[in-house]
Amino acid sequence: MDMPLGQDMPMSNCTNMMMKMQMSFYWGKDAIVLFSGWPKHSVGMYIFAIIFVFFLALVSEVLSNQPLIKRGTSPLMGGLIQAIVYLFRISFTYLVMLAVMSFNVGIFIAAVVGHSLGFFIAKTRALAIANSDDKRSSSIRNNV
Repeated sequence: MDMPLGQDMPMSNCTNMMMKMQMSFYWGKDAIVLFSGWPKHSVGMYIFAIIFVFFLALVSEVLSNQPLIKRGTSPLMGGLIQAIVYLFRISFTYLVMLAVMSFNVGIFIAAVVGHSLGFFIAKTRALAIANSDDKRSSSIRNNV
């Protein structure tokens, strides 16, 4: 199609939609997080989006650092449980990643704090379990 210089080419119907997408970090409630039109310029929905991303990140981190299989579990059942937990963990992680791609600073901070707190909870729990196992094994050795 020959077009004179300086004229724009006609756009197809698919590209006629005007999408405003932020491409650098910004602060404010006017964000699109995960779904088109959400949080819809509402402060309450923006706060809900921040809390939602925080809990997604927290749960994702807790699920990735928890030993879920007990000794004596059948390999088939153990594999099935791990696959289901992995499905949820990776889904939550991808949702957090997509939310952070909104480039909103509040969403970014919620994701980082959620991951950090989730890691802290998981490692604290793992340390408590390790310490209790250590006390049990040392008391067994002392009694023998």
